[in-house]
Amino acid sequence: MSAVPVWSVDPRTGNPREQVAVEATAEEVDRAVRSAHAVRDALADRAARAAFLRAAAELLEESGEHIIEAADAETALGPARLTGELARTAAQFRAFAEVVDEGAYLDIHIDHPDATRTPPWPDLRRYKIPLGVVAVYAASNFPLAFSVPGGDTASALAAGCPVVVKAHPDHPATSELCASVLRRAAARTGLPENVLTVVHGFDAGVELIRHPLVSAAGFTGSVRGGRALFDAAAARPAPIPFHGELGSLNPVVVTAAAAAERAGEIGTGLGGSMTLGVGQFCTKPGFVLVPEGAAGDQLLKTLTETVSSTGSGVLLDHRMRDAFVTGVRERAALPGVDAPVTPGAAGAHSVSAGFLTVPAARLTAEGPHDALLEECFGPVTVIARYASVDEIAAVLARLPGNLTATLQTAGDETGDPDAGPLLAALTPLAGRILVNGWPTGVAVAPAQHHGGPYPATTSTSTSVGATAIERWLRPVTYQSTPESLLPAELREDNPLGLPRRVDGRRA
Repeated sequence: MSAVPVWSVDPRTGNPREQVAVEATAEEVDRAVRSAHAVRDALADRAARAAFLRAAAELLEESGEHIIEAADAETALGPARLTGELARTAAQFRAFAEVVDEGAYLDIHIDHPDATRTPPWPDLRRYKIPLGVVAVYAASNFPLAFSVPGGDTASALAAGCPVVVKAHPDHPATSELCASVLRRAAARTGLPENVLTVVHGFDAGVELIRHPLVSAAGFTGSVRGGRALFDAAAARPAPIPFHGELGSLNPVVVTAAAAAERAGEIGTGLGGSMTLGVGQFCTKPGFVLVPEGAAGDQLLKTLTETVSSTGSGVLLDHRMRDAFVTGVRERAALPGVDAPVTPGAAGAHSVSAGFLTVPAARLTAEGPHDALLEECFGPVTVIARYASVDEIAAVLARLPGNLTATLQTAGDETGDPDAGPLLAALTPLAGRILVNGWPTGVAVAPAQHHGGPYPATTSTSTSVGATAIERWLRPVTYQSTPESLLPAELREDNPLGLPRRVDGRRA
């Protein structure tokens, strides 16, 4: 069978730029995974891992001009946006280096023998070890921060797991360039280059999730694609953890008091958030509950002005553009749906932003309007006008799981009696709850949680922040084990100076 070429394509024109690689065969995927598995012990040294992560950050920055140029040519995201994304990507590597240095992620617990307990306790020593080779499926909308050098890769390497990345077809040249940077960082710090490998092709992605030496997977993408891989991971003879981010509506509730107090401010903020990055952020506010009446009307007036002044933009590829144009057309054709600013095609390669409105009452029961409760990737949001708090509750009860949920309240919460109950109603729906903010923008911080109930994610873990490392580890307890046989992390004298809990107390 002849090799299938992998082309870099310019989304601004739809024209191929260059052939970057060929799609990996089953034999090549097998070779990549086995090569990664063979070097897993090289990542056992925490100091070497931390040095590698810092070198990766440094080399990504040094190569920034070339990386940004390649990424812009393949995604049309623009140098300004990509410069910020590169800075975030480098920061993730440095943050995980600090996590590795500190060692708290090992979650060490030591319980000494205690014959007075019923039943008696033996000597127990617990910590976490890396799972093994991790498969990472790169995202389309973040060619750096959620792709080859993204958070899944950085956190897996920090955990001590070699990584095989299935590159996204929207930015293969960027993927190859970033992979070469990370492999150079490994070599610079004395690690084998095969701690990270990249493969291309749809079939390669399927082979990867099925490979018996792959121990876990991370995915960011569509519900359909993510669910197929999730099911494949579960159907293996030995199922593996699959941490997938699949889709999110990111609902927003605007209380009546908030609309009365600052309709213009909310309308402007919503317009900016929903059109950011041409509406291609996974945290785009895609569904907003706004009160009926004059205050809600004023909010929509400001939103109309904001969105109308937003220029057209290019989506990541023409397949996504076609899906966006079709999706908004079908939604706009539903009974009772209006389009104050009509989203859709703007020339052969770009799209225009807009929003749809619908009475919330049409969404309180199952029916054709359920399409409005599904994510539409691109610069569009749905405004549901509600008549009562009970109507809000009925709509929220029908929403799927989300990455974020936002409550817009009055400045003085004591004068907004709906705020407390609505915040409580939103909390079960998402992994991050915002008050009087907008969900686009995910801070890379220790307390961050980027995940949520299905279909937002397939696990309870986060893909952003320090605790993302926990996805690639499993706990092991040693019982009544002689000191000479214990890993250094669990020895009594704590030779590595690691944080630990001893007999229930932090030591």
